[in-house]
Amino acid sequence: MGAANQKSRQAMPEQDPHVRARNFEEVPLGYTPEMAIAEASRCLQCKNPLCVQGCPVGVAIPEFIKHIADGKFDLAIGKIWERNSLPAVCGRVCPQEVQCEGNCILGRKGEAVAIGNLERFAADWERANHACELPSREKATGKKVAVVGSGPSGLTVAGDLILKGHEVTIFEAFHKPGGVLVYGIPEFRLPKEIVASEVSCLQAQGARIECDVVVGRTETVDELFEQGFDAVYLGVGAGLPRFMNIPGENMIGVLSANEYLTRANLMKAYLFPQVDTPIPHGRNVVVLGAGNVAMDSARTAMRLGAEKVSIVYRRSRAEMPARSAEIHHAEEEGLHFELLSNPVRYLGDEKGRLTGIECVRMELGEPDASGRRRPVVVPGSEFVIECDLAIVAIGSGANPLLTRSTPDLPLGKSGYIMANPETGKTGKKAVWAGGDIVTGAATVILAMGAGRKAADSIHEYLTWGW
Repeated sequence: MGAANQKSRQAMPEQDPHVRARNFEEVPLGYTPEMAIAEASRCLQCKNPLCVQGCPVGVAIPEFIKHIADGKFDLAIGKIWERNSLPAVCGRVCPQEVQCEGNCILGRKGEAVAIGNLERFAADWERANHACELPSREKATGKKVAVVGSGPSGLTVAGDLILKGHEVTIFEAFHKPGGVLVYGIPEFRLPKEIVASEVSCLQAQGARIECDVVVGRTETVDELFEQGFDAVYLGVGAGLPRFMNIPGENMIGVLSANEYLTRANLMKAYLFPQVDTPIPHGRNVVVLGAGNVAMDSARTAMRLGAEKVSIVYRRSRAEMPARSAEIHHAEEEGLHFELLSNPVRYLGDEKGRLTGIECVRMELGEPDASGRRRPVVVPGSEFVIECDLAIVAIGSGANPLLTRSTPDLPLGKSGYIMANPETGKTGKKAVWAGGDIVTGAATVILAMGAGRKAADSIHEYLTWGW
């Protein structure tokens, strides 16, 4: 272990918190080439790289990092592309701390190699320099695959199958491709030009994308087969909003994080009136929940001019499911955390407009099925948080639009599609599924991992039969 490997991790330059809290520009600014080389030089180049085992799509991490350390950035992005068609996205939004970086040997006694930052650097360098050729395709097979949904899993399936020589058409319900990457993740965390660039690479390789097509309404899965598709992959995500079902939920000023973020991100409401998309503004905003979607909603509200934004969560900071980096950024930007608190009803005026939320204090008891300590109500602890906008970010469910029109598609708990976790096969012939519509809300890279397995299975089916 050389001295170079003992150096501290290269910190990612960021916008000043007081400045960025009022703009939608990306918060992290990226590595310079010198910083990337210095960080890559910390890698131990393990013979048995545990980091790769922690990557759901199996990127050859030590190899691409070695290329960066040697200043061969073109070889680095080429190596990443072998397993990951969305490196600029993954470098920004994947929870590396519990996956590749969480397995890094250096992290056991110090700071793990900044794998995500290096992946982002390689992808951004290539986008700026256009120095690499796209991966080559195999000979055309004449087989046609329909991919429903252009989120992370759908894009991964499309990318893999195109390289294997199959013809792929992606059907997207919204007017822009990208799925949750464009409607769910804010500009300051994932600029939409990044997503557009990644998608354009797939199109350059031959993928067709048809937007404004709601499979399940515009046409059904069976009708896709009638049109000549040999296989169908369902990667429609889990975008059905969940609410708490407490009194006052229908008041003006209470809305789901799904709607709020879709208006702000996909429909660019933060640019109103330059764009024709209104969005509710609040002076005192409360966000219910503590996952990444809650952080995104709260930080968006701050950027839209809120004087105070509070995150209400029924457990403690240690149990918050959001990435630690997102929580840290939220704290830096001045968001208020109302922890160990749970809403019990919304309060409003005579016109039905929200004026506050009544909450109760909680304390943590014994662990529940999730392994986290169960929150228990503290008797007589009621209190009121004044607010004029409440954003509910407590999770989402499976939208039944597609599944209702496909009665022979087996469903599991809460309407999610049942699929083999190793292949993505469903109980309906020639139909595969993966990502959030199978597992419930998860991460971008896990959805991509499911897409990779499904693509391999689809290729096997198209080659050898069911």
